[in-house]
Amino acid sequence: MSLFSLANRTALVTGASSGLGRHFAHVLADAGATVILAARRMDRLEEVAAAITKKGGNALTVAMDVTDDGSIVAAFDSIKEALGRPADILVNNSGMSRGGWFRDMSEEDWNAVIDTNLTGVWRVAKHGANAMVAAKAKGSIINIASITGLHPQAMTTAYCVSKAGVDHMTRQMALEMARYGVRVNAIAPGYFKTEINDEFLDSEQGQLMIRRIAMRRIGDINELAGPLLLLASDAGSFMTGSTLVVDGGHLLNSL
Repeated sequence: MSLFSLANRTALVTGASSGLGRHFAHVLADAGATVILAARRMDRLEEVAAAITKKGGNALTVAMDVTDDGSIVAAFDSIKEALGRPADILVNNSGMSRGGWFRDMSEEDWNAVIDTNLTGVWRVAKHGANAMVAAKAKGSIINIASITGLHPQAMTTAYCVSKAGVDHMTRQMALEMARYGVRVNAIAPGYFKTEINDEFLDSEQGQLMIRRIAMRRIGDINELAGPLLLLASDAGSFMTGSTLVVDGGHLLNSL
């Protein structure tokens, strides 16, 4: 298990106040990393940090709005001031969705999704990568993509397009960062119950969708821990530019 250890490592997780981000923060802390929790809702972040600390982990919080470059710069400055070094693991998890047919979608909703899910990932990765290069840190950037970026899904055009962009941007970043010893990979989850989708998954339409998954179920959130630790730790030291699909075979029924 030492291959997957994150002892003496520092991990920044965006969107850490709820859902997958909160879970990722716990997984990284349990593996030994000092975790920096970033999001807009500081009250929620403090709750997550307290839960990690109660288990014996190390966590601190920073306010960050991924749609505001100044907010991101301030967060990275705070991290450097608090720890004396940048995070060497970055989990780009912040995301949002606004549904509806593409022909009915407002430009405001389109821009909100793209700015958070795609441009926001670029903003945070840019500043994170520059901090790693300046510190000569051999880091790992993990972007959270989605199977919807690999296969179309009705009424979620902006979300699907944003996640398709994250998938390809991951390879672009990996190509440019390999020379600095910084790996860039992505995880493309299928369906896992979170605050965002629990109502849909419990609905008749959601249950019908679940029956089309090859494994006939949605994922347990703990089933994302292995892929995350693989990409964050030395266990994945020769992996860069990869997107790990974790979907119970959902995409197989789309082939």
